[in-house]
Amino acid sequence: MFIQTEATPNPSTLKFLPGRPVLPDGTAEFRDSSEAGRSPLAERIFSVSGVSGVFLGHDFISVTKNEGEWQHLKPALLGAIMEHFVAGAPVMAAAEPSDSGSEFFEAEDAETVETIKELIETRVRPAVAQDGGDITFQGYRDGIVYLNMRGSCAGCPSSTATLKNGIQNLLRHFIPEVREVQAVG
Repeated sequence: MFIQTEATPNPSTLKFLPGRPVLPDGTAEFRDSSEAGRSPLAERIFSVSGVSGVFLGHDFISVTKNEGEWQHLKPALLGAIMEHFVAGAPVMAAAEPSDSGSEFFEAEDAETVETIKELIETRVRPAVAQDGGDITFQGYRDGIVYLNMRGSCAGCPSSTATLKNGIQNLLRHFIPEVREVQAVG
């Protein structure tokens, strides 16, 4: 098994590509080791000292560190990920991925929200996934779109620029009612 790694825009996060599906549907985020109980893979990754977050995508794993240098952490992480997949252990203990948080918007905004979701799904999420993260729709109220940023996007130095210059401009172009985009969570 050969696992590739890629840098992300967030210097504290590294993306691991195991060359096979990680989560066939959805994503899962673990912000600390206490949340990792649902995923044997995340538990194994958190056993490496210095890991502060794990994000599982369709075909990648983003790992965020709070201490140490990547040159020291990377070999231990590669070993943990490889051991997990070689052993044939499940990625998730429960069948469902974690996309928690209920959406909010007014009924009269349903058509606008559908357009927002379609743009995020087709134009934003694929690009953000390449950087080891995910962005999902959380809500829409009074012209403000609320998005949940996860994985390498959470805490990334360039996340504000991505939101304001990228996503906000894209949504405003297609949906004039959108005034602003804000991160939640």
